[in-house]
Amino acid sequence: MACNKDNDKNPELRAFIEEHKNEKGPLMPIMQKAQELYGYLSMETMTLIADSLKIPVTDVYGVATFYAQFSLQPKGEYVVSVCTGTACYVKGAADILDEVKKLLGIEVGQTTADGKFTMQDTRCLGCCGLAPVLVINDHVYGRLVTADVKGILEKYK
Repeated sequence: MACNKDNDKNPELRAFIEEHKNEKGPLMPIMQKAQELYGYLSMETMTLIADSLKIPVTDVYGVATFYAQFSLQPKGEYVVSVCTGTACYVKGAADILDEVKKLLGIEVGQTTADGKFTMQDTRCLGCCGLAPVLVINDHVYGRLVTADVKGILEKYK
């Protein structure tokens, strides 16, 4: 949903920038608003932000690539996150991750061709007692074995 594909959200971002650009440290809140509106930060969006704040686009890009909360690519309707933190890893997260890859036919960081699923591996999600954990958008699935993954994914297809 880049600005050029979703122009109805562009005025909302421009208004947000205008409202916040003179505050101290406006870059992060503006980038977060853009991410919320578009789902990711396209080069066009980063350029709009940079031009509006009168800063180099490299500054915006640098922040976007430093913080994991920002994405430079569109994400699927469902973001599938497999925790690979220590507790989950010890309890079989690698097998869960491999099963998700196999069933979706994509690698970590990729989105399915139909735009339905994006897969990511994450570090600790704070659900160590439920290890291993898989999260789809805001839904947490814990104490998983590989046989559970297919049924979980089927709910979202």
